[in-house]
Amino acid sequence: MSDVAPPRPRAGSAATVALVLGLSLVVTVLSLLQSLVVPVLDRIGEQLDVSPGAAGWVLTANLLAAAVLTPVLGRLGDLRGERPVIIGILVTVAAGTVLAIATESLPLLLLARVLQGASYGLFPLSISVLRRELPERRLGTAMSVVSSTLGVGGVAGLVATGLLAGDGTDYRRPFWIGLVITLAALVLAVRLLPRRTATASGGVDWWGAAVLGAGLSLLLLFVSQGNAWGWSSAATLGCLAGSVVVLSGWAVLQRRLAEPLVRPAMLADRRTIVPNVVGMLTGVAMFASFLAVLQYVQSPTAVTGYGFDASVLEATVVYLLPGGIVGVLLAPFAGSVVTRFGGLPTLVVGWTVGLAGFVLLTWFRSQSWAVIAAGLLTQVAVTVAYAALPSLVVQAVHEDETGVANAINSIARSVGQALGSALAVTIIAAHLDAATGLPRDVAFTLVGAIGMGAAVAILVAALLGLRADRRAARPRRPDPLAAVEEATAGAGEWSPVSGLR
Repeated sequence: MSDVAPPRPRAGSAATVALVLGLSLVVTVLSLLQSLVVPVLDRIGEQLDVSPGAAGWVLTANLLAAAVLTPVLGRLGDLRGERPVIIGILVTVAAGTVLAIATESLPLLLLARVLQGASYGLFPLSISVLRRELPERRLGTAMSVVSSTLGVGGVAGLVATGLLAGDGTDYRRPFWIGLVITLAALVLAVRLLPRRTATASGGVDWWGAAVLGAGLSLLLLFVSQGNAWGWSSAATLGCLAGSVVVLSGWAVLQRRLAEPLVRPAMLADRRTIVPNVVGMLTGVAMFASFLAVLQYVQSPTAVTGYGFDASVLEATVVYLLPGGIVGVLLAPFAGSVVTRFGGLPTLVVGWTVGLAGFVLLTWFRSQSWAVIAAGLLTQVAVTVAYAALPSLVVQAVHEDETGVANAINSIARSVGQALGSALAVTIIAAHLDAATGLPRDVAFTLVGAIGMGAAVAILVAALLGLRADRRAARPRRPDPLAAVEEATAGAGEWSPVSGLR
């Protein structure tokens, strides 16, 4: 494979804007469908007459499907071209959403969520399209705008659920919003996505994909079901041990293949390790913030001594939507900053702001303004992270690996989101007041501390990455022995390095 990239098409400003907005709507499908079921899980259990643990599989099934499908879809996009794969995903997601609206059966709802799990492949494929189609000067801002919809779309899903599923209405109503957005994205994808021949060669490592999917599924089962099964139960610990064994075996398998699903050297490269770690920690912080804010502000003040008696609609519109709006406005600016100063410095600034948000949420949440400000600051950090991560990944890999590399980063974020959700749920469940059945105030302090810890860890990872980059960029001192050898090469003279020439 040649390292020389093919010439980029000269897209005009109007064409660039149309492409970026179209891909932003495509990625919104992913984040919207991911979050809109979160506020109605209890209602799903009630209306389908199943236990809370069974209803929780509505989230788990979606994540498991994503773990299996995302790397395969990313690789298919690299090999076959992004356009047909994106269109196929949107058709599959639309079919799953129709099924979710039509069914009154938990097994069929889980099947619908599995089909919707294909949507996780939309983000890495969208980044591949941007890298292929846009010139370098526009790429950073475009990736930032598209990437920001991951956080903004999540807030939009929560708000849509608050608007459509208030006070005991059918839990299926929010899926109509998902269907409308999916169909609109499908129309735009058909009209706007260019038809171009893929540059990558080879095939899909189906065995590697199956083993990776199995290992990630076991890991996600450990994270997402640990609270329900018990963290020390045989099932939970078995999933953890199984994931370690299977993923280790997968790494060995990839090293032995001529055309692996993911190059082991890419996974071991510091330039991809940092964004993958940051992506996972961002997912932890994002979902810890979402769940803490939603439950805290809806708590009845007269019973618990804290909270603001907010409805689901008030919780999303008043406390989460402002952060989503700021994210939309900030995304183009964040992309420009990433292009000018680099992804790692931008991460440092963004997560310093995010740390301040979690400090407010942890220690000053008794005032409504503090919770709103905390939501704004943490959303700024998430937006900045989502602007920087694709840039860091793209800089680390060849163009024909863009899809699969961003797919791995997407999986890291998904694992982080599942982990953040599991930690928040576990902490809240462990601090229930026996008299009221509601969590004690200290539970939210601990959840906020989880967010603070994730923010600090992100800052440490970014600073270590900056330090390593500066070391790598530092010019090396010339080797005097090598200079002597080069000067005497071919002259039949004695070299202290290699002897007589």
